[in-house]
Amino acid sequence: MAKYQLRESALELLTRIGEEGGYSHVLLDQEISKRQLSSKDGALLTEIVYGTLQNKLKIDYQIHSYLAKQKKLKPWVKWLLYMSVYQMLYLERVPDHAVIHEAVEISKIKGHKGISSLVNGVLRNIQRNGVRSTEQISDPIEQLSIETSHPKWLVERWVDQYGIEITKGICYQNLKHLPMSVRVQPIRITRDTAIEELKSRGIQTEISRFSSQGLLITEGNILNDPLFKEGFISVQDQSSMLVAEMMDLSPELAVLDACSAPGGKTTHIAEKIYDKGEVVAYDLHKKKANLVNEKAILLQLNSIQAAQADSRNLGDIHERESFDRILLDAPCSGLGVLRGKPDIKYHKQEQDIFNLRRIQDSLLTSVAPLLKKGGKMVYSTCTIDRHENEEAIKQFLNQNDNFAVDPSFYDELPGFLQNGRGMSEYGLQIFPQQWDTDGFFLTRLVKR
Repeated sequence: MAKYQLRESALELLTRIGEEGGYSHVLLDQEISKRQLSSKDGALLTEIVYGTLQNKLKIDYQIHSYLAKQKKLKPWVKWLLYMSVYQMLYLERVPDHAVIHEAVEISKIKGHKGISSLVNGVLRNIQRNGVRSTEQISDPIEQLSIETSHPKWLVERWVDQYGIEITKGICYQNLKHLPMSVRVQPIRITRDTAIEELKSRGIQTEISRFSSQGLLITEGNILNDPLFKEGFISVQDQSSMLVAEMMDLSPELAVLDACSAPGGKTTHIAEKIYDKGEVVAYDLHKKKANLVNEKAILLQLNSIQAAQADSRNLGDIHERESFDRILLDAPCSGLGVLRGKPDIKYHKQEQDIFNLRRIQDSLLTSVAPLLKKGGKMVYSTCTIDRHENEEAIKQFLNQNDNFAVDPSFYDELPGFLQNGRGMSEYGLQIFPQQWDTDGFFLTRLVKR
């Protein structure tokens, strides 16, 4: 790449994500594709953007004392400091002097001499004085908040719900890299065959305990491999694979996936019914529903029909008791997937959790009549907030006495998940630190 171009790209992305609420994973993919970056440059750009976002509050704590007398910084200057300090503190392969030089040169291009002097001064102070310890912070919640870069309201909320030790585990795990996991399309390839094929191309794997179709990628770039590009395998987090595994699926069933995009769980359902049956999928946005259909085509699955609809109004489209199985993978705060989408923790407010819960309640109430008697409904979220999970299910069951948590749900869970932490009478909460996965909640209800 041209001189400074990679860091300038990182700076532009961080400013858009941090100030305008852009989605980190979407913008990064677009930038890597647009600039046709090599895998090495793409990896470095990803590392700088995600790493800076992951550690933003701790970095801010490092630079704050050197900026105390400054007027409000322009957003790009603030993000240039953040990404430079991240590289100095966390990227050993990039020397400090190179990071400082590039930051100063970028600030000269984008600003004036006063800004480049400020950038130079702050970064040289940090280079000279080293990392400022958080141990002097007397409030343990605030200390954990800054040390792990989670907003204080969020840390307080988790401590109230789960206690300090589990919260510490969540926060520190969210700073770690999430292992890549994939799911084989078993109608097209066996897991053993996929393992051998990937191995022949230098991609090392481990078997997932969450799904008979799951693999963990321990070495190599799966996204460039023919098995991924040609739809023999698809990327999906292990905890997310548990959803279709726990739907008690068999061929010829009529299945509704009420909130289906981007289609990972939808296509897994179709695979579990051997593509024999009907998977009716909806998403609120037409573009996203189209993504589900595209994924089905790539994986050569014909049982999926995805369309745009607000699932709160599906009673206008389908007769009551039309489906044997329903998946409601509800819109949620996403607080279980902060490792892959670190920007979420800064963009969300506590009120968002309560706003989303109203949508979750409405969706549960709306899709429940579409389930046949004796049918089963899985409710899942990628969050770890009790209000969106156990409390949502508790309220639904209190208002719908013809539904109950399916007792066989607990018996059918993989053995290592049974009777563990996170189990309640309303379902299973998976924390990210337990099995090195996304945080996730799921339960299975049966209609009596």
